[in-house]
Amino acid sequence: MVLGKKLAVESQLPSVLEDNAAEMESELVSQSDQVGGIGSRPPSRPRKPYSRGSIDNQLVVRSDTSTRLSLSGPSGSGAGEEVTNQGNEEEGQPSDDPSHNLEGEMACVTEDQDYDTDLELEDAKEPYDPTGETCYREACKVFGVVPVSYFLRNMHASELIMMHHGLGPQGTKALAVPLVTNTSILKLNLRDNWMEGLGGAAMAEMLKENCYIIEIDLSENRLGLKGAQAISSMLQENSTLVSINLSGNDFDDHAAMYLSKALMTNQKLEVMDLSHNRMGDAAGEVLGNAIAENTAIKDFNLSWNCIRGKGSVALAKGLGANIFLRKVDLSYNGFGKDGAVALGEALKINNILEELNISNNRIPPDGAICFAMGLQENKTIRTINMSRNPMQTAGCYGILKAIQENPESAMESLDFSEITVNVDFDELYEAVKETLPKLQVKHGGRIDKFKKLKPKDISETVEEGTALPVKTDNQ
Repeated sequence: MVLGKKLAVESQLPSVLEDNAAEMESELVSQSDQVGGIGSRPPSRPRKPYSRGSIDNQLVVRSDTSTRLSLSGPSGSGAGEEVTNQGNEEEGQPSDDPSHNLEGEMACVTEDQDYDTDLELEDAKEPYDPTGETCYREACKVFGVVPVSYFLRNMHASELIMMHHGLGPQGTKALAVPLVTNTSILKLNLRDNWMEGLGGAAMAEMLKENCYIIEIDLSENRLGLKGAQAISSMLQENSTLVSINLSGNDFDDHAAMYLSKALMTNQKLEVMDLSHNRMGDAAGEVLGNAIAENTAIKDFNLSWNCIRGKGSVALAKGLGANIFLRKVDLSYNGFGKDGAVALGEALKINNILEELNISNNRIPPDGAICFAMGLQENKTIRTINMSRNPMQTAGCYGILKAIQENPESAMESLDFSEITVNVDFDELYEAVKETLPKLQVKHGGRIDKFKKLKPKDISETVEEGTALPVKTDNQ
């Protein structure tokens, strides 16, 4: 029984398979007719008219390949058949309408143009002005002053000299604004512009930022105590300034307190001029201590002040301890005997100093002789100016004698202007010239120069053809 049923099923199987195959074939044909695809495969996914590439995020147009296709029929006979994209718009595909394709391409081009414009166009920027002319004009408007035409014409130069322009505090403030960023000016001379404390403070703030100016002259500007404070603060921060002139600014002992702090801190400044101020004994003490600690300054000018007594002694000790100073001007102070003695002691230990000016310092003969003791050991000093001191012939002779007794002396110039000498000094000078042929001595003339000559001496002078007076027996 079972075997019979099995044989019956097997006999019906070929017909069932044939029927199923016919159904599947008819289904495929009907589907291909609906979507216009190839009968041997299911339809592919719909394509878009363009796609995004991976290069610079730009849009790349893809050519439309679905407009006209030549396909073989299901029978494989090779006959061509035109198939159109019907119903593609419903499935998300672009239509064959030329206007539709043109719109797509124009949208792509517009997007690319916008993209390039974003890269190429930037906000318009004003060109950089290294001299600061524009900001100077604006600053003049702010501070209510007239721009200085000379400054506008020369602000590009490496050296600017603006003496006696009457800037005043407000004009100085306006001038400081462009100098903060100016990269051309290296040497600046603003002497006698009446800038006072406010203008001096503006210049000091400018020099804290400017790293190009190496020399500045602020002399005769009446900076006063406020200006000294600002300058001192600036010198403790500035690292490019090499030379500063602060002459004639009404600095007193209080101002010297601030300036001494700058000398102790600043190790770049090489030239400092504090002449023609009102600094006294207290200033000499604080500046002496500061100079002893300084390791950079080479040229120091304290002439035309009121340093005397203990201040002169402290200052002399500071000069002896300093091993960098080359030139010192202490003229027109009141060192006297005590100061001269202290300077002599300083010269014994200082073998760096080359030029010293102590003219018009009330140095008497015994003070000059004590000062000469230092010259017996010093090996570097080349020039000494001791003119207009009441040290008479004895003081001059003692200094010259000390130089003669120092075989390693480097002396080249001695200035005893307005101090008369005698014959003994002249004879000693001739002897010293044999060992130091370069030595030059200035003095106020011989004591007997204007003595009336005897008739016999006059005849001898005429016969010799010289205008020099003849020595007398008592000289």
